[in-house]
Amino acid sequence: MIGFSRGLVASLGLCALGAAWGQSSQVQISGLLDMGIYRDFKGTAQLGTIQRSHLTFSGSEDLGGGLQATFRLSHRLDLDTGLNEGFGQKPFWHGESTVGLRGDWGHVRMGRALSALWAHDWKFDPWGHVNRVASSAWYQWFYYAPTDRVSNNGYPEFGRTPNGIFYDSPTLGGYTLHLSGSPEPTLGAGGGKPYAASLEYAQGPLSGLLAADRNGSGDRALFGAVKYRLGVTTLMASTDDSRRAQGQGRSRVLSVGATHKLSAQTTLRAGVGRQKLDGDTHLFCSLGADHALSGRTTLYLSVGHRRPDHKGGSTSLGAGMSHAF
Repeated sequence: MIGFSRGLVASLGLCALGAAWGQSSQVQISGLLDMGIYRDFKGTAQLGTIQRSHLTFSGSEDLGGGLQATFRLSHRLDLDTGLNEGFGQKPFWHGESTVGLRGDWGHVRMGRALSALWAHDWKFDPWGHVNRVASSAWYQWFYYAPTDRVSNNGYPEFGRTPNGIFYDSPTLGGYTLHLSGSPEPTLGAGGGKPYAASLEYAQGPLSGLLAADRNGSGDRALFGAVKYRLGVTTLMASTDDSRRAQGQGRSRVLSVGATHKLSAQTTLRAGVGRQKLDGDTHLFCSLGADHALSGRTTLYLSVGHRRPDHKGGSTSLGAGMSHAF
């Protein structure tokens, strides 16, 4: 009986310790599942992801004294096949794979993640830089400045810096500084070390972003954007200038867009992008509508029209469903 009592006390003590430990650590599973039917710009019918599908594990641990340990693992996939996004070209943890520390001084992460430019530019596109039917940003922005020319198993990566260090400052007076870079030189042409910086402003109805990004091959991108909210309507405009190293190419883009909440459930979207690509002008116009069935599930329609310089245009149409969790 005495042995049983001691065992019970020990078990209760371990449970209490586990509960206390669990209170200081949080782990979340989240993601977005997207599937649609669309006709691409070549006129081919497709069933697949129009936006981006991902599964994310993230968490933090309270270390005391206002300090937290953080981690984030994000996998991207195509729902129509269940395959890793990019037909196996991209890493499994393509979205992000970082561990870091957060305190009153800001947040530092190490691993693979969006650069200081790409982590925030999407806020100034009506489709969040992810819709392959309607987003001009998807096709036009940073045309000559991938974050790494070879990190996707020899293919370019537009967005993420591998072997990177990432810093987000505290927000002061509406301003937040973001920095990213790598101590390792990039493989292939150039062999330099990538770096990026952005200054973000967000206060009240006004927000803006100024950013610069240089990859390890010497390609550069400059970006500026502004957004203003007028009640249920949000207006946005942006410009970017991307240049290939050694003067091998230049792309300049001016984009304008808007979103308008028609009701609590329905949002209308519109955008126009004008790209000056090595002397040629390319236009991209788009319209769309989202209808929220709930706080997590949305049905949407998207239309995009591309018109290359001195050539006939092409149109893409799509309808899909996304579910966030």
